[in-house]
Amino acid sequence: MTALPTDGPARRGVVRLLNTSGGRVLCLAGEVDGAAVEAFLRRYGREPVRVDAIDAASVTSLSAPARELVLDHLDAAGRAGRAVALHGSAAVERTLGARAPGLG
Repeated sequence: MTALPTDGPARRGVVRLLNTSGGRVLCLAGEVDGAAVEAFLRRYGREPVRVDAIDAASVTSLSAPARELVLDHLDAAGRAGRAVALHGSAAVERTLGARAPGLG
């Protein structure tokens, strides 16, 4: 049996930016590790992008880099005077705690 080629280490989590009818949504899902965050940063850059919501409801674990990514986007929105809805799983609530007002 031949192994299938890969484009680097396997990722069990994803970070995507979606354009929806309700605006831009930062979506995180699965076990969001440093590799998933790096793939996102390579595509979109290190500066937080303007988002209207963060959907992390299907996150099973959030690495330190993923935590910082979410907090960076929330902080950037706060500095700009914009409210960003954050929908997180129990794993996200445990990881972010009080740093993420409005989590739900």
